[in-house]
Amino acid sequence: MRSFQESLGKFEDRGVRVVAISVDPPEITEQLRQKKGYTFPILSDQKLEVIREWDLVHAGGGIRGADIARPAEFLIDPHGTVRWVNLTEDYRARLKAAEALKAVEQAQADAARR
Repeated sequence: MRSFQESLGKFEDRGVRVVAISVDPPEITEQLRQKKGYTFPILSDQKLEVIREWDLVHAGGGIRGADIARPAEFLIDPHGTVRWVNLTEDYRARLKAAEALKAVEQAQADAARR
């Protein structure tokens, strides 16, 4: 998430809003946000409702076998259409912001051609 924070201006320049979702309670996500200096929102999905809806549960992948979310990035256009997805099975594998920015640029170029 650090690389997304460091590139936040580049996302904003392209009209993209960065938002994270965590299984942690709101107070924990807020502590993390403040500690790490993240200025984008980190939403809490403690009951894994959205995470299950988007098929992102890593069953038993957390502490003491708790269900957690797999890392995933989505690019959703203003109409709610998913334009790009990056999923991983390994919670340690994280996408770098530069890769997501390439996907943004491609999606925007595709939209300009439509």
